[in-house]
Amino acid sequence: MQESSVRPPDGPAHRKGTLYLVATPIGNLEDITARAIRLLGEADLIACEDTRHTVKLLNHYGIRKPMLSYHQHNEASRSDELLKRLEQGAQIVLVSDAGTPVISDPGHRLVCLCLERQIPVVPIPGPSAVIAALAASGLPSEEFLFVGFLPSRSAARREILDNLAKENHTLVLYEAPHRLADTLSDALNSLGRRQAVIAREMTKVHEEFLRGDLADLLVQVQQQPIRGEITLLIGPSAPGAEKSHELSVAPLRERVEQIMRDRQIDHKAALKLAARERGLTKREAYKQLVSGA
Repeated sequence: MQESSVRPPDGPAHRKGTLYLVATPIGNLEDITARAIRLLGEADLIACEDTRHTVKLLNHYGIRKPMLSYHQHNEASRSDELLKRLEQGAQIVLVSDAGTPVISDPGHRLVCLCLERQIPVVPIPGPSAVIAALAASGLPSEEFLFVGFLPSRSAARREILDNLAKENHTLVLYEAPHRLADTLSDALNSLGRRQAVIAREMTKVHEEFLRGDLADLLVQVQQQPIRGEITLLIGPSAPGAEKSHELSVAPLRERVEQIMRDRQIDHKAALKLAARERGLTKREAYKQLVSGA
């Protein structure tokens, strides 16, 4: 039987315009597939969130190709520009700063436009912070829900978390370091003391996984804020979770005393942590403490 001479749709002989969604490393530059490197080298154009970031990856592998910025602030205009290039037969690679394009990153608009015009969209699998964190978390992974970034405003964030309380599988989300304590506090109030994992700086030199329930992790982050790229995973509710949740909404005085015993810290520090758990200011917490609420 004669071997077929037809090339796969990602080869240079295929000249119909194609959009390739290429996953790139989330930290360690060695975490990239041979196929991704080849396509980056064959592309007519590489569309990327930040050209200054992507050029480091290209330089590491000796790739010299034209680049065009494509981010959330210029996505509308750039999508039309890229679409015209694709219709003219260009082979374009779309990358994000890290991980898989479109997933909590720009690209959805361009993909939809390509599909409307029947331009092939080819995914090139590779690194994903969601999957990497889930695999190493130790939390149930048979079913999970990727939430992406929660709203920065507390009221909107709590509304979403309240709706997620009915979900009984692992939740995976991204969070900025400066909002992590607030998100843990809101999650504790909405979901109860579920098991959780903070995955920080995955694949990088300072990679770290912090494990515990939401209340414990909140205390850790409050005592020593963490930095870097963060993926937060929250496990499903477990038997007895209702009782655990009752502890987080117990009378404030009881909770303060419990934190003092568990953490061996003074009353002032324990009150601050208890207030943080409940989304209260220090003044509001003090008033509750005095009134015996």
